[in-house]
Amino acid sequence: MKLMQIIAAFFTGTLLTLAIVAFTKTVKNEDGYTIEHERDIEKAEPGSHNGGGMTTAYSFFSKVSDLKLVFRKRVLRPGSSIGYHLQKEDEIYYIADGQGELTMNGKKIPVTAGDAILTRGGNSHGLKPVENDSLTVIINYDK
Repeated sequence: MKLMQIIAAFFTGTLLTLAIVAFTKTVKNEDGYTIEHERDIEKAEPGSHNGGGMTTAYSFFSKVSDLKLVFRKRVLRPGSSIGYHLQKEDEIYYIADGQGELTMNGKKIPVTAGDAILTRGGNSHGLKPVENDSLTVIINYDK
């Protein structure tokens, strides 16, 4: 009988611990953080700003209603690009992988993994991969 009580206490404690862990994760999520996995938000899209070709887009936190910034990852495939366009607000591109060609105010500039580009409002830019490589860029700007 004593053994059954010990086993029952163990399982009760284990279930209580699991319930507390599950509750804690929920509370923390509501209390200031959100984690998204790119595999859950991956989407095939044409190149933005009429860039053409197909890209893979990851719009992180797009369903968070009160977020004041945009955080995206975009993989530009060969033949695709972010079309040349006038930038209205500050925007940051971070080249995470690959090599590309940035066009900034009409000037062509080579870019590669590890480069960060800040485009200030009122300037025009576009971005494309070079040769047959893909180019991965992280994009951040205020909504």
